[in-house]
Amino acid sequence: MTGTNQKKRALSLDLARGSMLFLIILAHVPLFLYTIEPGVITKVAPANVLEEIVNFLMEIIVDNRARPLFAVLFGYGLVMIYRKQSERRGENEAKRIIRKRCWYLMLFGAILAGIAGGQDILMTYGIAGLILAGSLKKSNGKIMKRIIISTIICLAYLPVLWGGVLTGIGDYGLPISYTGDETYFGNLAAQLISIPIVPLFTHLFFPIIPSVYMGIWMGDKELLIKPHKHTGLLKRLTVWGLVISAAGAIPLVLIDDYWFPGLFTAGLIYGLHMMAGLAAGFGYAGAFGLIGMAIQYRGKIVGSVAAMGKRSLTFFILHECLIIITMSPVAFNLGAYLNIATSVILASAIWIATLVVADIMEKRQMAGPLEKLMRNLTYSVTK
Repeated sequence: MTGTNQKKRALSLDLARGSMLFLIILAHVPLFLYTIEPGVITKVAPANVLEEIVNFLMEIIVDNRARPLFAVLFGYGLVMIYRKQSERRGENEAKRIIRKRCWYLMLFGAILAGIAGGQDILMTYGIAGLILAGSLKKSNGKIMKRIIISTIICLAYLPVLWGGVLTGIGDYGLPISYTGDETYFGNLAAQLISIPIVPLFTHLFFPIIPSVYMGIWMGDKELLIKPHKHTGLLKRLTVWGLVISAAGAIPLVLIDDYWFPGLFTAGLIYGLHMMAGLAAGFGYAGAFGLIGMAIQYRGKIVGSVAAMGKRSLTFFILHECLIIITMSPVAFNLGAYLNIATSVILASAIWIATLVVADIMEKRQMAGPLEKLMRNLTYSVTK
Protein backbone atom coordinates (compact mmCIF):
# COMPACT_ATOMS: atom_id res chain seq x y z
CA MET A 1 0.00 0.00 0.00
CA THR A 2 1.21 3.51 -0.78
CA GLY A 3 1.36 6.24 1.83
CA THR A 4 -1.65 7.93 0.23
CA ASN A 5 -3.82 4.83 0.50
CA GLN A 6 -2.78 4.29 4.12
CA LYS A 7 -3.82 7.85 4.89
CA LYS A 8 -7.20 7.34 3.26
CA ARG A 9 -7.74 4.07 5.12
CA ALA A 10 -7.27 5.78 8.46
CA LEU A 11 -9.28 8.84 7.43
CA SER A 12 -12.58 7.01 6.86
CA LEU A 13 -12.72 5.65 10.42
CA ASP A 14 -11.48 8.83 12.05
CA LEU A 15 -13.97 11.01 10.18
CA ALA A 16 -16.81 8.66 11.07
CA ARG A 17 -15.89 8.69 14.76
CA GLY A 18 -15.46 12.45 14.94
CA SER A 19 -18.75 13.09 13.13
CA MET A 20 -20.53 10.48 15.26
CA LEU A 21 -19.63 12.51 18.34
CA PHE A 22 -21.45 15.51 16.87
CA LEU A 23 -24.59 13.41 16.30
CA ILE A 24 -24.42 12.14 19.87
CA ILE A 25 -24.22 15.68 21.29
CA LEU A 26 -27.21 16.68 19.14
CA ALA A 27 -29.15 13.69 20.48
CA HIS A 28 -28.29 14.28 24.16
CA VAL A 29 -28.54 18.05 24.66
CA PRO A 30 -32.35 18.27 24.03
CA LEU A 31 -32.93 15.70 26.80
CA PHE A 32 -32.29 18.50 29.32
CA LEU A 33 -35.00 20.90 28.09
CA TYR A 34 -37.10 20.17 31.15
CA THR A 35 -39.23 23.35 31.25
CA ILE A 36 -40.82 22.68 27.84
CA GLU A 37 -43.80 20.37 27.42
CA PRO A 38 -42.95 16.88 26.16
CA GLY A 39 -43.47 16.22 22.47
CA VAL A 40 -43.13 12.78 20.88
CA ILE A 41 -40.94 10.29 22.80
CA THR A 42 -37.70 12.16 23.71
CA LYS A 43 -38.55 15.38 21.85
CA VAL A 44 -40.05 18.47 23.45
CA ALA A 45 -42.99 20.26 21.86
CA PRO A 46 -41.95 22.85 19.22
CA ALA A 47 -43.06 26.44 19.71
CA ASN A 48 -42.76 27.64 16.11
CA VAL A 49 -42.09 26.55 12.55
CA LEU A 50 -38.30 26.71 12.99
CA GLU A 51 -38.46 24.31 15.93
CA GLU A 52 -40.76 22.00 13.99
CA ILE A 53 -38.12 21.85 11.26
CA VAL A 54 -35.37 21.17 13.81
CA ASN A 55 -37.39 18.34 15.37
CA PHE A 56 -38.09 16.95 11.89
CA LEU A 57 -34.40 16.93 10.99
CA MET A 58 -33.46 15.40 14.33
CA GLU A 59 -35.94 12.55 13.89
CA ILE A 60 -34.76 11.93 10.33
CA ILE A 61 -30.99 12.28 10.82
CA VAL A 62 -30.07 11.91 14.51
CA ASP A 63 -32.56 10.11 16.76
CA ASN A 64 -31.96 6.36 16.79
CA ARG A 65 -29.37 6.95 14.05
CA ALA A 66 -26.33 8.14 16.04
CA ARG A 67 -26.53 5.07 18.29
CA PRO A 68 -26.35 2.51 15.43
CA LEU A 69 -23.37 4.36 13.93
CA PHE A 70 -21.60 4.22 17.31
CA ALA A 71 -22.36 0.50 17.52
CA VAL A 72 -21.13 -0.17 13.98
CA LEU A 73 -17.86 1.64 14.66
CA PHE A 74 -17.49 -0.20 17.96
CA GLY A 75 -17.98 -3.57 16.26
CA TYR A 76 -15.56 -2.55 13.51
CA GLY A 77 -12.99 -1.65 16.15
CA LEU A 78 -13.37 -5.04 17.82
CA VAL A 79 -12.42 -6.74 14.56
CA MET A 80 -9.34 -4.55 14.14
CA ILE A 81 -8.14 -5.29 17.68
CA TYR A 82 -8.88 -8.99 17.30
CA ARG A 83 -6.91 -9.31 14.06
CA LYS A 84 -3.94 -7.34 15.32
CA GLN A 85 -3.70 -9.24 18.59
CA SER A 86 -4.36 -12.62 16.95
CA GLU A 87 -1.33 -12.10 14.74
CA ARG A 88 0.80 -11.14 17.73
CA ARG A 89 -0.48 -13.40 20.49
CA GLY A 90 -2.97 -15.90 19.07
CA GLU A 91 -6.78 -16.04 18.96
CA ASN A 92 -7.42 -16.93 22.60
CA GLU A 93 -5.23 -14.12 23.89
CA ALA A 94 -6.85 -11.70 21.44
CA LYS A 95 -10.30 -12.52 22.81
CA ARG A 96 -9.02 -12.17 26.37
CA ILE A 97 -7.63 -8.73 25.58
CA ILE A 98 -10.92 -7.66 24.02
CA ARG A 99 -12.91 -8.85 27.03
CA LYS A 100 -10.50 -7.07 29.35
CA ARG A 101 -10.90 -3.89 27.32
CA CYS A 102 -14.68 -4.22 27.47
CA TRP A 103 -14.60 -4.55 31.27
CA TYR A 104 -12.60 -1.33 31.48
CA LEU A 105 -14.98 0.33 29.02
CA MET A 106 -17.80 -0.59 31.40
CA LEU A 107 -15.81 0.91 34.27
CA PHE A 108 -15.38 4.18 32.36
CA GLY A 109 -19.11 4.17 31.60
CA ALA A 110 -19.99 3.49 35.23
CA ILE A 111 -17.90 6.46 36.36
CA LEU A 112 -19.44 8.68 33.69
CA ALA A 113 -23.03 7.69 34.53
CA GLY A 114 -22.64 7.25 38.28
CA ILE A 115 -20.28 10.07 39.22
CA ALA A 116 -20.73 12.64 36.42
CA GLY A 117 -24.38 11.85 35.63
CA GLY A 118 -23.81 11.59 31.88
CA GLN A 119 -25.70 9.48 29.36
CA ASP A 120 -24.18 6.00 29.26
CA ILE A 121 -23.37 4.12 26.10
CA LEU A 122 -19.94 2.85 27.20
CA MET A 123 -21.31 0.24 29.62
CA THR A 124 -23.84 -0.79 26.99
CA TYR A 125 -21.21 -1.47 24.34
CA GLY A 126 -18.85 -3.01 26.86
CA ILE A 127 -21.53 -5.63 27.57
CA ALA A 128 -22.06 -6.13 23.84
CA GLY A 129 -18.33 -6.69 23.39
CA LEU A 130 -18.27 -9.31 26.13
CA ILE A 131 -21.21 -11.12 24.53
CA LEU A 132 -19.92 -10.98 20.96
CA ALA A 133 -16.17 -11.48 21.45
CA GLY A 134 -16.59 -15.15 20.55
CA SER A 135 -18.14 -14.19 17.21
CA LEU A 136 -15.04 -12.40 15.93
CA LYS A 137 -13.55 -15.56 14.45
CA LYS A 138 -16.78 -16.52 12.66
CA SER A 139 -17.00 -16.34 8.90
CA ASN A 140 -18.52 -13.34 7.18
CA GLY A 141 -21.52 -15.43 6.12
CA LYS A 142 -22.23 -16.55 9.68
CA ILE A 143 -22.01 -12.98 10.92
CA MET A 144 -24.56 -11.90 8.30
CA LYS A 145 -26.91 -14.68 9.46
CA ARG A 146 -26.56 -13.40 13.02
CA ILE A 147 -27.33 -9.87 11.86
CA ILE A 148 -30.53 -11.12 10.23
CA ILE A 149 -31.59 -13.29 13.18
CA SER A 150 -30.90 -10.65 15.84
CA THR A 151 -32.68 -8.00 13.74
CA ILE A 152 -35.76 -10.23 13.34
CA ILE A 153 -35.84 -10.85 17.08
CA CYS A 154 -35.69 -7.12 17.84
CA LEU A 155 -38.28 -6.36 15.17
CA ALA A 156 -40.62 -8.93 16.70
CA TYR A 157 -40.69 -7.48 20.21
CA LEU A 158 -39.36 -3.90 20.33
CA PRO A 159 -42.31 -2.14 18.64
CA VAL A 160 -44.73 -4.02 20.90
CA LEU A 161 -42.63 -3.18 23.94
CA TRP A 162 -42.64 0.53 23.13
CA GLY A 163 -46.35 0.37 22.41
CA GLY A 164 -46.79 -0.87 25.97
CA VAL A 165 -44.49 1.85 27.31
CA LEU A 166 -46.49 4.72 25.78
CA THR A 167 -49.76 3.10 26.82
CA GLY A 168 -48.46 2.87 30.39
CA ILE A 169 -47.25 6.48 30.36
CA GLY A 170 -50.50 7.73 28.91
CA ASP A 171 -48.85 10.21 26.55
CA TYR A 172 -46.84 10.44 23.34
CA GLY A 173 -43.83 11.83 25.22
CA LEU A 174 -41.62 10.39 27.92
CA PRO A 175 -41.79 12.11 31.33
CA ILE A 176 -39.45 15.01 32.03
CA SER A 177 -36.77 13.83 34.44
CA TYR A 178 -35.78 17.20 35.96
CA THR A 179 -37.62 19.66 38.20
CA GLY A 180 -34.95 22.34 38.56
CA ASP A 181 -34.38 21.67 42.25
CA GLU A 182 -31.79 18.95 41.76
CA THR A 183 -28.33 19.14 43.34
CA TYR A 184 -25.26 17.10 42.51
CA PHE A 185 -25.15 15.25 45.82
CA GLY A 186 -28.91 14.87 45.81
CA ASN A 187 -28.67 13.03 42.49
CA LEU A 188 -25.56 11.03 43.34
CA ALA A 189 -27.22 8.15 45.20
CA ALA A 190 -29.77 7.55 42.42
CA GLN A 191 -27.03 7.74 39.79
CA LEU A 192 -24.91 5.16 41.59
CA ILE A 193 -27.88 2.82 42.06
CA SER A 194 -28.71 3.08 38.35
CA ILE A 195 -25.24 1.94 37.21
CA PRO A 196 -26.11 -1.76 36.69
CA ILE A 197 -29.65 -1.00 35.55
CA VAL A 198 -29.03 1.49 32.73
CA PRO A 199 -27.02 -0.73 30.33
CA LEU A 200 -29.39 -3.67 30.82
CA PHE A 201 -32.34 -1.37 30.18
CA THR A 202 -30.64 -0.06 27.03
CA HIS A 203 -30.04 -3.56 25.67
CA LEU A 204 -33.66 -4.49 26.33
CA PHE A 205 -35.25 -1.39 24.81
CA PHE A 206 -32.88 -0.73 21.89
CA PRO A 207 -31.44 -2.95 19.11
CA ILE A 208 -27.79 -2.83 20.19
CA ILE A 209 -26.63 -6.33 19.28
CA PRO A 210 -27.64 -6.20 15.58
CA SER A 211 -25.75 -2.91 15.16
CA VAL A 212 -22.55 -4.28 16.69
CA TYR A 213 -22.84 -7.37 14.48
CA MET A 214 -23.14 -5.02 11.50
CA GLY A 215 -19.87 -3.39 12.49
CA ILE A 216 -18.20 -6.79 12.85
CA TRP A 217 -19.42 -7.69 9.35
CA MET A 218 -18.05 -4.44 7.91
CA GLY A 219 -14.78 -4.89 9.78
CA ASP A 220 -14.37 -8.43 8.52
CA LYS A 221 -14.72 -7.13 4.95
CA GLU A 222 -12.37 -4.19 5.73
CA LEU A 223 -14.82 -1.75 4.17
CA LEU A 224 -13.46 1.34 5.93
CA ILE A 225 -9.74 0.64 5.96
CA LYS A 226 -9.71 -0.51 2.33
CA PRO A 227 -12.64 1.42 0.83
CA HIS A 228 -11.02 1.55 -2.62
CA LYS A 229 -11.58 -2.21 -2.90
CA HIS A 230 -15.29 -2.00 -2.05
CA THR A 231 -16.53 1.15 -3.76
CA GLY A 232 -19.63 -0.48 -5.26
CA LEU A 233 -20.68 -2.11 -1.98
CA LEU A 234 -20.09 1.11 -0.05
CA LYS A 235 -22.27 3.03 -2.50
CA ARG A 236 -25.09 0.48 -2.15
CA LEU A 237 -24.84 0.49 1.65
CA THR A 238 -24.89 4.28 1.70
CA VAL A 239 -27.83 4.77 -0.63
CA TRP A 240 -30.04 1.96 0.64
CA GLY A 241 -29.10 2.49 4.27
CA LEU A 242 -29.96 6.20 4.25
CA VAL A 243 -33.11 5.72 2.13
CA ILE A 244 -34.48 3.02 4.45
CA SER A 245 -33.54 5.08 7.50
CA ALA A 246 -35.29 8.22 6.21
CA ALA A 247 -38.38 6.35 5.02
CA GLY A 248 -38.70 4.58 8.37
CA ALA A 249 -38.55 7.91 10.21
CA ILE A 250 -41.39 9.62 8.35
CA PRO A 251 -44.33 8.01 10.24
CA LEU A 252 -42.92 9.21 13.58
CA VAL A 253 -42.46 12.74 12.19
CA LEU A 254 -46.17 12.90 11.37
CA ILE A 255 -47.35 12.00 14.89
CA ASP A 256 -48.87 14.82 16.95
CA ASP A 257 -48.72 17.25 14.03
CA TYR A 258 -50.61 15.60 11.17
CA TRP A 259 -51.49 12.19 12.62
CA PHE A 260 -52.91 11.37 16.04
CA PRO A 261 -52.85 7.58 16.47
CA GLY A 262 -53.60 5.71 19.66
CA LEU A 263 -50.78 5.45 22.20
CA PHE A 264 -50.03 1.80 21.49
CA THR A 265 -49.85 2.52 17.76
CA ALA A 266 -47.55 5.49 18.42
CA GLY A 267 -45.26 3.20 20.42
CA LEU A 268 -45.24 0.71 17.56
CA ILE A 269 -44.25 3.50 15.18
CA TYR A 270 -41.40 4.52 17.49
CA GLY A 271 -40.17 0.93 17.56
CA LEU A 272 -40.22 0.84 13.76
CA HIS A 273 -38.43 4.21 13.67
CA MET A 274 -35.75 2.62 15.84
CA MET A 275 -35.44 -0.49 13.68
CA ALA A 276 -35.20 1.58 10.48
CA GLY A 277 -32.40 3.49 12.19
CA LEU A 278 -30.29 0.34 12.05
CA ALA A 279 -29.94 0.97 8.33
CA ALA A 280 -28.41 4.36 9.14
CA GLY A 281 -25.52 2.54 10.80
CA PHE A 282 -24.69 0.98 7.44
CA GLY A 283 -25.56 4.15 5.54
CA TYR A 284 -23.48 6.60 7.57
CA ALA A 285 -20.51 4.22 7.83
CA GLY A 286 -20.64 3.58 4.07
CA ALA A 287 -20.80 7.32 3.39
CA PHE A 288 -17.71 8.00 5.49
CA GLY A 289 -15.90 5.19 3.70
CA LEU A 290 -16.59 6.94 0.38
CA ILE A 291 -15.74 10.38 1.75
CA GLY A 292 -12.45 9.21 3.22
CA MET A 293 -11.54 7.63 -0.08
CA ALA A 294 -12.45 10.74 -2.07
CA ILE A 295 -10.61 13.31 0.03
CA GLN A 296 -7.24 14.15 -1.47
CA TYR A 297 -6.19 16.85 0.99
CA ARG A 298 -6.84 17.21 4.71
CA GLY A 299 -7.86 20.78 5.29
CA LYS A 300 -8.36 22.38 8.68
CA ILE A 301 -11.88 21.08 9.22
CA VAL A 302 -11.25 17.55 7.97
CA GLY A 303 -8.04 17.32 9.97
CA SER A 304 -9.76 18.49 13.16
CA VAL A 305 -12.66 16.06 12.80
CA ALA A 306 -10.22 13.22 12.16
CA ALA A 307 -8.14 14.29 15.18
CA MET A 308 -11.24 14.12 17.35
CA GLY A 309 -12.10 10.72 15.89
CA LYS A 310 -8.68 9.38 16.88
CA ARG A 311 -9.49 10.37 20.47
CA SER A 312 -13.18 9.46 20.45
CA LEU A 313 -13.28 7.97 23.97
CA THR A 314 -11.74 11.08 25.51
CA PHE A 315 -13.99 13.47 23.62
CA PHE A 316 -17.16 11.45 24.15
CA ILE A 317 -16.69 11.64 27.92
CA LEU A 318 -15.65 15.30 27.71
CA HIS A 319 -18.78 16.12 25.71
CA GLU A 320 -21.05 14.35 28.19
CA CYS A 321 -19.46 16.25 31.08
CA LEU A 322 -19.83 19.57 29.24
CA ILE A 323 -23.50 18.81 28.56
CA ILE A 324 -24.08 18.14 32.27
CA ILE A 325 -22.20 21.30 33.28
CA THR A 326 -24.04 23.58 30.85
CA MET A 327 -27.54 22.07 30.77
CA SER A 328 -28.19 20.32 34.08
CA PRO A 329 -29.79 21.98 37.14
CA VAL A 330 -26.76 20.85 39.17
CA ALA A 331 -24.56 23.40 37.34
CA PHE A 332 -25.37 26.24 34.91
CA ASN A 333 -28.93 24.99 34.33
CA LEU A 334 -29.29 26.21 30.74
CA GLY A 335 -31.84 23.45 30.22
CA ALA A 336 -34.34 25.69 32.02
CA TYR A 337 -33.85 28.55 29.57
CA LEU A 338 -32.92 27.21 26.15
CA ASN A 339 -35.39 26.12 23.50
CA ILE A 340 -35.07 23.52 20.77
CA ALA A 341 -33.20 25.77 18.35
CA THR A 342 -30.80 27.30 20.89
CA SER A 343 -30.01 23.88 22.35
CA VAL A 344 -28.84 22.78 18.89
CA ILE A 345 -26.67 25.91 18.74
CA LEU A 346 -25.16 25.00 22.11
CA ALA A 347 -24.53 21.42 20.96
CA SER A 348 -22.77 22.75 17.86
CA ALA A 349 -20.71 25.20 19.93
CA ILE A 350 -19.53 22.41 22.25
CA TRP A 351 -18.48 20.26 19.31
CA ILE A 352 -16.72 23.10 17.48
CA ALA A 353 -14.88 24.23 20.62
CA THR A 354 -13.63 20.72 21.29
CA LEU A 355 -12.62 20.39 17.63
CA VAL A 356 -10.15 23.17 18.31
CA VAL A 357 -8.81 21.23 21.29
CA ALA A 358 -8.51 18.09 19.15
CA ASP A 359 -6.62 20.02 16.47
CA ILE A 360 -4.18 21.38 19.05
CA MET A 361 -3.63 17.87 20.43
CA GLU A 362 -2.97 16.56 16.94
CA LYS A 363 -0.44 19.28 16.17
CA ARG A 364 1.38 18.54 19.42
CA GLN A 365 1.06 14.78 18.81
CA MET A 366 -0.74 14.30 22.12
CA ALA A 367 -2.66 11.06 22.59
CA GLY A 368 -6.12 11.23 24.10
CA PRO A 369 -5.61 10.80 27.86
CA LEU A 370 -8.40 8.23 28.19
CA GLU A 371 -7.16 6.31 25.14
CA LYS A 372 -3.72 6.22 26.74
CA LEU A 373 -5.18 5.09 30.06
CA MET A 374 -7.24 2.40 28.33
CA ARG A 375 -4.14 1.06 26.56
CA ASN A 376 -2.16 1.01 29.78
CA LEU A 377 -4.92 -0.80 31.67
CA THR A 378 -5.62 -3.29 28.90
CA TYR A 379 -2.05 -4.25 28.10
CA SER A 380 -0.33 -3.71 31.46
CA VAL A 381 -0.27 -7.42 32.37
CA THR A 382 -0.46 -8.72 28.82
CA LYS A 383 2.91 -7.35 27.67
